[in-house]
Amino acid sequence: MLLPRSVPSEGAPGVPEPEELWEAEMERLRGSGAPVRGLPYAMMDKRLIWQLREPAGVQTLRWQRWQRRRQTVERRLREAAQRLARGLGLWERALYEIGGLFGTGIRSYFTFLRFLLLLNLLSLLLTASFVLLPLVWLHPSDPGPSLNLTLQCPGSRQSQPGILRFHNRLWHVLTGRAFTNTYLFYGAYRVGPESSSVYSIRLAYLLSPLACLLLCFCGTLRRMVKGLPQKTLLGQGYQAPLSAKVFSSWDFCIRVQEAATIKKHELSNEFKVELEEGRRFQLMQQQTRAQRACHLLSYLRVNVLIGLLVVGAISAIFWATKYSQDNKEESLFLLLQYLPPGVIALVNFLGPLLFTFLVQLENYPPNTEVNLTLIWCVVLKLASLGMFSLSLGQTILCIGRDKTSCESYGYNACDYQCWENSVGEELYKLSIFNFLLTVAFAFLVTLPRRLLVDRFSGRFWAWLEREEFLVPKNVLDIVAGQTVTWMGLFYCPLLPLLNSIFLFLTFYMKKYTLLKNSRASSRPFRASSSTFFFQLVLLLGLLLAAVPLGYVVSSIHSSWDCGLFTNYSAPWQVVPELVALGLPPIGQRALHYLGSHAFSFPLLIMLSLVLTVCISQTQANARAIHRLRKQLVWQVQEKWHLVEDLSRLLPEPGPSDSPGPKYPASQASRPRSFCPRFPCPGSPGPQAPRPGPSVVDAAGLRSPCPGQHGTPASARRFRFPSGAEL
Repeated sequence: MLLPRSVPSEGAPGVPEPEELWEAEMERLRGSGAPVRGLPYAMMDKRLIWQLREPAGVQTLRWQRWQRRRQTVERRLREAAQRLARGLGLWERALYEIGGLFGTGIRSYFTFLRFLLLLNLLSLLLTASFVLLPLVWLHPSDPGPSLNLTLQCPGSRQSQPGILRFHNRLWHVLTGRAFTNTYLFYGAYRVGPESSSVYSIRLAYLLSPLACLLLCFCGTLRRMVKGLPQKTLLGQGYQAPLSAKVFSSWDFCIRVQEAATIKKHELSNEFKVELEEGRRFQLMQQQTRAQRACHLLSYLRVNVLIGLLVVGAISAIFWATKYSQDNKEESLFLLLQYLPPGVIALVNFLGPLLFTFLVQLENYPPNTEVNLTLIWCVVLKLASLGMFSLSLGQTILCIGRDKTSCESYGYNACDYQCWENSVGEELYKLSIFNFLLTVAFAFLVTLPRRLLVDRFSGRFWAWLEREEFLVPKNVLDIVAGQTVTWMGLFYCPLLPLLNSIFLFLTFYMKKYTLLKNSRASSRPFRASSSTFFFQLVLLLGLLLAAVPLGYVVSSIHSSWDCGLFTNYSAPWQVVPELVALGLPPIGQRALHYLGSHAFSFPLLIMLSLVLTVCISQTQANARAIHRLRKQLVWQVQEKWHLVEDLSRLLPEPGPSDSPGPKYPASQASRPRSFCPRFPCPGSPGPQAPRPGPSVVDAAGLRSPCPGQHGTPASARRFRFPSGAEL
């Protein structure tokens, strides 16, 4: 109820009175624009709030009534759209089943996979809308015959990657040679000069990958920071007590046995996580300084060893890629084509297993174990992809190498006349190889292992058991595939379509593997911190893909023989040309000013102000949450004093008391009094007696306050939690 209460109190200074809190709440509700139906109050209180907002006899304006109706219609439409989206949500039932049976930690992996699928579909929609559809609809003019270049290649036979070595159609599909002249790769996009076209395909093709990366960055960042305010402002120790979850977690609307079973497993996993975290917190509190120092040394030892393994793996990937590109004319070209993806796959298969084994030796908490293993696995995977990109740059673009053909054309034109297609084929092969490995491990390793373990019995098969579903390894695979897709947006524009198909099939393969062939971890973990780390490593992959793309677009010469930018020194040169052709002089000067140093200083000042405002708002929110927590403690203390007074009013059980009903006459001699410090917003629990006379009740009997020697036993059996525990 929202009605005010008149309670005699001797509150501590600085603590608001109940009447003041009630008046402040009334003012807040009167000025709030939140709909009344969404407020957490009873129906009678909602009527009171409605009367406060619209007093009787006051005529509202027609504009206000129309605006209120519009807000109501918008709210109902929004609620209907949300219900429709929940009903048509992808894999909602499957995610509910996985979360109930295996916990929120494993469900977070499948939710992350669905998020990546949505990002790929949005990228595909963006590319198709601004590049493919205009290219098919407008029919741009033919660019004419390609330039006939005479390449001066010193002392070696000219090698072109377009020569068909193997006439096996399946092999051409796996290597990408079958799609060289399609819109899957960069070389198939050809248009005429910019002055002869209404819509600039070149500009759309250039800005589409950048827009896709920006869209994915915003979506990932929004998803990552969604749980940060609660974790940073409320603190790690702020959580609901376990008793509240025990007595209020069950959904009494469940009528189906299957749903009840899933709910039981969900609650069981949640209680396991809570109890494990509480046990580990007590162990940490009991550690001495020497034990903490030994723990830190073991932590450093494990991480140094893992770092050395990562350096060795990166070196192996570099030399494998270099050897594959330098020996393209050998008879073992079939094996050399997939040597770099094979080495990368081998490293990324053995690395997570070794990392998991080393991290488990230190007996970390489940969340720390998953996050630490995930960070090192992602460092290994992204470093391997970065080294792969660097080795391709050294071979194709002569980065860090002195080669004659690169001096004349800006790239290795003797071996790679259309180098964008060559890079796109390498990334295409890497994406295909990753998916084939996923399929192979699901049906050629995990499935036979489960069949053998279920079929035979013995010590060896009991030790082997089913494969554990490792969340870091599975997250590593899909993050690596998504990073390869982002790296190929410029060279292979339709690679998001291919990755979307792979992610869709991967969901069902991983679901089958989890439900039928694998076993969940015996140490469940919470999904909140792991979800944050998933988005963090995805941002690292996005950064790894954006840096090479920005360098290629702004500094590397395009191929002379294929693609949209054959006559440009770099793809970004199309932007100044279009600015000069399509904008008036005022617009050109405005754009030049926006790109100059004179604009950067006001921009930095404005960004600094915005950052200052955001930090100030965050600090203000933290202070508000701290005040609310103190107010919560004060309200709980008020209820506690009510319990103490009620326990003094009840009769004390004695040996001569009969179990029959009590009558008022039997309680006539029972002293009745209230503590003069009620409500007491001070420190909780029993308090030391204050000097001064005690209160005399109506019967003339002296009654001590709580905390004195005469406190009844029924009041002493309660224990009030301290402010730190709340």
